[in-house]
Formats: sequence, structure tokens, C-alpha cells
Amino acid sequence: MDKQQHWETVYQTKARDEVSWFREHLDTSLRMIQNTGAGKDAAMIDVGGGNSTLVDDLLERGFVDISVLDISESAIAGSKDRLGEKANQVNWITADITAVDLPQSHYDLWHDRAVFHFLTEEEDRRKYVELVKRSIKPGGHIIVASFGPEGPQKCSGLDVVRYSPETMHGEFGETFKLIESVGETHNTPFGTTQDFVYCYCLKI
Repeated sequence: MDKQQHWETVYQTKARDEVSWFREHLDTSLRMIQNTGAGKDAAMIDVGGGNSTLVDDLLERGFVDISVLDISESAIAGSKDRLGEKANQVNWITADITAVDLPQSHYDLWHDRAVFHFLTEEEDRRKYVELVKRSIKPGGHIIVASFGPEGPQKCSGLDVVRYSPETMHGEFGETFKLIESVGETHNTPFGTTQDFVYCYCLKI
């Protein structure tokens, strides 16, 4: 089964609150986005945000230039249904982050709580980082969350990579200045916990 079919199956067979990563509101992400000082007209992209409520909360806070990218059409369809008419205010992108072509120097803020830790191949991580470099404006913000050192070794049946703030920043390199890192204990819908690490960097 290829990557896209894997995630289509997940989102077609599970309700949004039946997956381990479900969180009604991404409070840590919202706080870090707010702390960047990005204006309401900032061009923002949520990578892997297909059925996340982050887009709902960003719209509620008045942000007007939001893109959501996900490999799963079903995940994006779920968000469109939930948002109703508000979905027309969002740029929806169905694509694999390691193969997509995004506009150059376009985004002011890049957010990812869902994808980076699934990139177990070094080449895929290189493609991801190069895409960030190309598509984020100089001085742009990047917020990436992954499983932390004590996080699970698998998620949704797939292997993952666990990071400390130092090892995650090491993947992105000197083009990015680490501004803040935050640990979070995520409470899953199943009564278990997962260790997450968030890193906020500026593109130099």
C-alpha cells in the first residue's frame, strides 16, 4: 500500500476523534503562532493539517491567507464539511509533501504537527527541508512538532523518527535560527500519553 492509500484508509475508516493524534484545539501551536507576531494577512500553510481544527481556529482569529496541505483527500474533505461555507476562504492542497511544488518565497509561516516525524528516509527529510527553504520568505517562521525522545516508535502502523529540539534543529541547519522549543504531553483519546516536541525557528 502506498503512502496516499494508507492515509485515505485511515481517514475513511476512523472518525476524527478516533486517531491518537486528535486534539480538539492545538493550543500549543496557536500560542506559538500568536507569539511570532505574524499579521492577520500573513500567508500561512499547515502541513498535514487535513482534518485538524487549527484552520478553524485561525479563521476564527481573523487570519485571511491560509493554506492546508494533506496527502489525504478524505482528510481535507472532512475539514471542508466541518467548515461549511468558511472552507471557501482556505486554499486546499492535496499532495505528498516530498513531491509537491509550492510557490517560491511565498509563505510567512509554516506549521507542521503531523508529517515530519513520518519522514524516516534521509532523502525525504532533505526534500522537505529544501522545500521549506524555497517556499518560506526570508525572516519567515516555521513551527514543527514531532514525537519527542519518549514518544512512540510507531504511529498509525508506520515507523516514526523521534526528536529532541537539538536533533530536529540539526535537520534544518544553519539557514534556520532556533527561537523556542517546547515539550508537550499529548493525551490521546484512548487514555494514553505521547511525548511531543515543538520547535519554532526563523529563516535567516
